[in-house]
Amino acid sequence: MVSVYDIKPGFQNLLRPIVVILARRGATANQVTVAAMLLSIATGIWILNDLHPLPFFASGEVDHAPEPRLLLAVPAVLLIRMALNAIDGMLAREHDMKSNLGAILNELGDVISDAALYLPLAYVAGFDPVLVVGLVIVGIIAEMTGVVAVQIGASRRYDGPMGKSDRALVIGLLCAIIGLGYDLSEWINSILALMIGLGVVTVMNRSRKSLQECQ
Repeated sequence: MVSVYDIKPGFQNLLRPIVVILARRGATANQVTVAAMLLSIATGIWILNDLHPLPFFASGEVDHAPEPRLLLAVPAVLLIRMALNAIDGMLAREHDMKSNLGAILNELGDVISDAALYLPLAYVAGFDPVLVVGLVIVGIIAEMTGVVAVQIGASRRYDGPMGKSDRALVIGLLCAIIGLGYDLSEWINSILALMIGLGVVTVMNRSRKSLQECQ
């Protein structure tokens, strides 16, 4: 099935000049991976604290109504993170920076970053918390399925229809539209439920493709 992941080669070509500059200046793939993860975590904490003040920040009291515009940070960070993820991969492959640590950071960084950015949406009006958590859990299982493929002798699977990039695209669009002031309350939870369903299909597709590859 078609996935946003399929356009990755073209996106990488656009970023290649930046990769060359970073490599010349001594930046490493692991540094870029960690930067992408820290950016996601910091953004998630900022959004969560604005929606539901955390006890270790300030007084823990809300003195204003949460601004929908703060959700515009989500698509912005998702786009930056997508670029950083492409850059760290190219640095690793094209500039001899592959490492076992990098492989671990790459996989863990993705699921940690997704959880950090998406879970705060459970406090946004109109989002069903159960569906938000369910989406994150299914996303983690889908990525785990892709990694497990390697254990049985297949390649890392990125099959859709709801992989990491696809989830980022849909969530980014939702947050952008809501952040611009449009009311999607009647559609949000249906879209989340559909994403979860497609996430389950993704798990099945990756499992099936892995077994077929091994045969």
